[in-house]
Amino acid sequence: MPAAEDLVLRDLLASLAAEAGAMAQAYARRGMRTWTKAKASPVTEADIAVDSFLKERLTAARPGFGWLSEETIDDPARLDRREVFIVDPIDGTRAFAAGLPDWTVSLAAVRDGRPVAAALAEPVAGRVFAAALGHGATVNGRRLVPGARESLAGARVAGPIPMLAGPKREGAVLLPKIHSLALRFAKVAVGEIDAGLAGGASHDWDLAAADLLVHEAGAALTGLDGAVPVYNRPVPVHSPLICAAPALHALLRQHA
Repeated sequence: MPAAEDLVLRDLLASLAAEAGAMAQAYARRGMRTWTKAKASPVTEADIAVDSFLKERLTAARPGFGWLSEETIDDPARLDRREVFIVDPIDGTRAFAAGLPDWTVSLAAVRDGRPVAAALAEPVAGRVFAAALGHGATVNGRRLVPGARESLAGARVAGPIPMLAGPKREGAVLLPKIHSLALRFAKVAVGEIDAGLAGGASHDWDLAAADLLVHEAGAALTGLDGAVPVYNRPVPVHSPLICAAPALHALLRQHA
């Protein structure tokens, strides 16, 4: 049954996310080359090594799946696959390269455009988030529970500055930047912040794993129109997004 398969996928992703996180930390400890790619985005030796490791292990485990990763040249053959792995070997590379803690390894299995299994490793904090569709979400085995705030006044909100003006007017507390977008949303799912926002340049690999964590925790992640993201499209880029528990999410759609 698909549900049983999704649990197997969740456990596979969680194990590999933890292993990949440890691999990245080893690179950081011994030093690594860093360079820039398109749009002055940084990339390190660790990004490439972790990507290769994950692609080898995941495609061997599920050879029928498509593959989409930030660090792999896109293969349009993925569009013909019902199931696809969507991976960011290091989400928050800028933070990782600078020795900051807010980076993650983000892994998702997507079926028919929506995530069904996911894992997000936050190596510096020693945490692994995991979820399977219909089976809830956890961090290190503890169930995720988002915050219950129903007012923007005092709500802890993280996101790009242009999207924060409205929440600020309503009394929200604006938080420092969380470099990993996946972690920004995972922190909503675990109740560490009340809302996370994303501008209009996020990609599938930034979002797919955190998306499932958020929804399985009982919060919401949608566009300004209220629609959930759809993954594995020809252009894997998304419009601005809002992530929060349901009551706060509705308010943010009005003020973001």
